[in-house]
Amino acid sequence: SLPFTSPFSFRKLAGCTLFITGASRGIGKAIALKAAKDGANIVIAAKTAEPHPTLPGTIYTAAEEIEAAGGKALPCVVNVREEQQIINAVEKAVKTFGGIDILVNNASAISLTGTLETATKKVNLMMDVNVRGTYLTSKACLPHLRKSKNPHILNLSPPMNLNPMWFKNHCAYTISKYGMSMCVLGMAEEFRGEVAVNALWPKTAIHTAAMDMLGGAGIEKQCRKTDILADAAYCILTKPKTFTGNFIIDEVLLREEGVKDFDVYAIAPG
Repeated sequence: SLPFTSPFSFRKLAGCTLFITGASRGIGKAIALKAAKDGANIVIAAKTAEPHPTLPGTIYTAAEEIEAAGGKALPCVVNVREEQQIINAVEKAVKTFGGIDILVNNASAISLTGTLETATKKVNLMMDVNVRGTYLTSKACLPHLRKSKNPHILNLSPPMNLNPMWFKNHCAYTISKYGMSMCVLGMAEEFRGEVAVNALWPKTAIHTAAMDMLGGAGIEKQCRKTDILADAAYCILTKPKTFTGNFIIDEVLLREEGVKDFDVYAIAPG
C-alpha cells in the first residue's frame, strides 16, 4: 500500500476494464492487483495455463488473487505471438465486460546477451513478443479503447535513449524494447485526443521471477518490489487521456506525486 493516501483514495478505476498481457505474475500481476482493489475488471492475457516448472503462478491463480482483492477476473490463454489468440481474448473481454478501457502491454521476453551469444530463436522470441506482440495487441484493443471515456495504453518500455551503452551488451533485447517505445511514440501522436499512450520504466531493478533467473542468488537485495511500478502505473492510468506520449520513470513520477519514502519499496531497505 502507498505511504500516503490523498490522490489514491477515490477508487478511480472502479468498473474499468483492464486488458493486461503477462499478468499471471510479476509486474503485470502487481498492476492488476492494484486496480482490483478499486473494483476493476481484469483480463489476464497470459500464456501460463498449467503450472510452470520454475515460474510461479498461472492465469487461474492470478484470477483468484484478483477476485480476492476485490476485482473481477477473466483469465485468457494468450501467447502474444499468436494474433488469433489476442483477437479471441479481446472479443471475450468485450463480451464479458462490455468494453476495454485500459491496455497494459507488459508481456516481455528477455535475453541480456551479446550479438554472437544470442540464438536466432531468442532473437525471434524477443522481436515477436516485445515489438510485434505489443503492436498487435494495441491494434486489436484500439477500436474498443476509442469508445471508452478515459482510455489508456501503457507499455512497460524504456525512454528512447540512443546512447550506445544501452545497446552494446544486449543489442537484440534493447532493439525489441525500444520497438515497444516506438509504438508509444507513434500511437500517442496517431490517436492524440482519443487514447492516451504512455511508457513506464523502473529506475532500479525490480524483483520478479525473471530477475531471479537473470541475476542469480542474492540479486533481490539490489531490487525494489513490483509495488513501485503498480503505484506508478495507477498514477498514469487515472490521469486524463490528454496525458499522452510520455516516457515515465517510476520514481520520478512518484516523487512528483508526493511520495517521499522509497524504502517502503525496497526488498532490503537502505
